Amino acid sequence: MLETRAIVIHVRGKDALVEAKGGVGCGNCNSETGCGSGKLSQLFCGKPRQFKVHNEANAAVGDEVQITLPDGVLLRSSMLMYVVPLSLLLSGGMLGAHWGSDAASRDGYAAIGALCGLVGGFLLAKWLSRYQRVSAVARPIARSPSD
Repeated sequence: MLETRAIVIHVRGKDALVEAKGGVGCGNCNSETGCGSGKLSQLFCGKPRQFKVHNEANAAVGDEVQITLPDGVLLRSSMLMYVVPLSLLLSGGMLGAHWGSDAASRDGYAAIGALCGLVGGFLLAKWLSRYQRVSAVARPIARSPSD
């Protein structure tokens, strides 16, 4: 289970907008054994990370909470956002190349098919991610730090 601490910024009904506390990464960025991804992320991501979470702790604005994300959700989400568009890009390119009647037109049809597949893949991934976000299993949960 992935966990991080955050501060509640805004509460609306059963949901809360939280801002992640501290840096990103595992905390080994300053050691020789760390990979340094936190430093890289600090270089490119100057804005604080904010998330909409289910407010299970009934926390108020300014409270510190522990955000948890169930195992496997991050992997499924990344597969959805990368594999679906890439698969449809390749499928569209192959289908477009198959429709080309001669060698000169195959490249054009392949490029158009790949572009259509990529756009369709992004739209499908967006639709599926909305469905996944509605699912209670895939939502991050805010709990009190003592739990």
